[in-house]
Amino acid sequence: MRIPITANVLTATFLLIASTAFAHTGVPQCFTSNMVLQRNQANRVFGWGDAGDNITVSIANQTKKTKVGDDGRWEVSLDAMEAGGPFRLVIAGHDRLEFDNVMVGEVWICSGQSNMAWPVSRANDAKLESMTADFPNIRLLSVPQVGTDQPQDNFNGEWKVCTPQTVSDFSAVGYFFGRQLHQTLDVPIGLIDNAWGGSACEAWINRETFTKDGRFDKLNDQWKKIEADAQADGATNVAQVKRQLSGNQRPANIYNGVLRPTIGYGIRGVIWYQGESNASRAHQYRDLFPFMIQTWRDEWQQGDFPFYWVQLADFKQETNQPTNSDWAELREAQTMTMSKLPNAGEAVIIDLGEANDIHPTNKQDVAKRLARWALARDYGFNGLAYRSPIYKSIEKADGSIVVTFEHVGSGLDTLDVNEVRGFAVAGEDQQFHNAKAEIVGKGRGRTQVKVWSESVSSPVAVRYAWADNPVCNLRSFDGLPVTPFRSDNWDGGTVGRRTR
Repeated sequence: MRIPITANVLTATFLLIASTAFAHTGVPQCFTSNMVLQRNQANRVFGWGDAGDNITVSIANQTKKTKVGDDGRWEVSLDAMEAGGPFRLVIAGHDRLEFDNVMVGEVWICSGQSNMAWPVSRANDAKLESMTADFPNIRLLSVPQVGTDQPQDNFNGEWKVCTPQTVSDFSAVGYFFGRQLHQTLDVPIGLIDNAWGGSACEAWINRETFTKDGRFDKLNDQWKKIEADAQADGATNVAQVKRQLSGNQRPANIYNGVLRPTIGYGIRGVIWYQGESNASRAHQYRDLFPFMIQTWRDEWQQGDFPFYWVQLADFKQETNQPTNSDWAELREAQTMTMSKLPNAGEAVIIDLGEANDIHPTNKQDVAKRLARWALARDYGFNGLAYRSPIYKSIEKADGSIVVTFEHVGSGLDTLDVNEVRGFAVAGEDQQFHNAKAEIVGKGRGRTQVKVWSESVSSPVAVRYAWADNPVCNLRSFDGLPVTPFRSDNWDGGTVGRRTR
């Protein structure tokens, strides 16, 4: 007779151990009591055990069987289930694991750097938000920050029911996003928060894949030099270098310690808020960011799942005159990603930042703009405005430029004042000057803006909201800000920057 073992205690025993050392039956900590399984799709359940052991996985009215392979691994695929619960998931092998209060609903990864990691306790109206966070069918899983060059199979964590106590330290953007989905869809919601403040995009990518690609060789070479410094005889900065090597900037470090243990767990999609740490290499981000997304999709083996991100907010001091901007270039790289990958979307928040704080506390509106993408694109709310107006084309005439936008929803509008703010134009000399602008056409549904400047007699290029912290006010009648853009492709300040 086999005695049931508490699943969370058993799996914790195997934290961060290589698969060859696994003994008996275990699963990664994305499988615990209170978990949410993704509805309406086959879900993989996987783990480790003694080679040759029989494994039986049961939930509701289905049972799946397999054997542990010679590599110590096993996996089954559960049949798709409708939203509901609670259920008990039982895994029987050498040991018996029992997981209670399992729900079936919608599961989203909440990832990125500090603005995604920013907790409810430090967001707007933190106390009021926490007091009302009594949602038994929202479940929260936090993945600890482990940076390592060694691929990990597990982490120390467990699913928790959303309560005023458990929500406090959870991602504010993640929670507010999940709450909006829960209240709209009326199904259980599972949220996996793996964000790490200050993390670089390359740290989230499989090292072998990253190295083989070839586009990032200079960045790889730089890290090889740092590794060599750590091993050099007589080195005086060994401790500092070792911190770098285990930190959140090194390629693959976060992938190995944070992301990899969850890959394969059934999800609907990902929400992402990152880019600040890559702003100085914004031109490189044009390749790096979509590459990261594609590697996640390839490894998850769940098709082109939705991936929605937050464009960088306005930050730093306002400037009176047009200038180059790393943050503007990073925003541009983010926007470009929508045209490079399917099921990709951007929540524009150029109106929600704070000049003196890289962590704006209004995470509620950020989450709502992400939720609009999910509700409209993935859940059938076809009449919901979800995409910010975006640049389409320009037409030059009579000393001015007429800009045409698409995805304008109910039409273009301005915030606060009637005067359109935020445009600049340049002639062939590529010198930009502040410009006047007006929405052209009559009534709602307008898609064009006329732009001109007395300082530029024959403008050839136009930019909008092109600054770290631009003064801009163009939006749709639906309240979504126009996406910052430029019509030119002249070299910016980050072209050629390939290393940190």
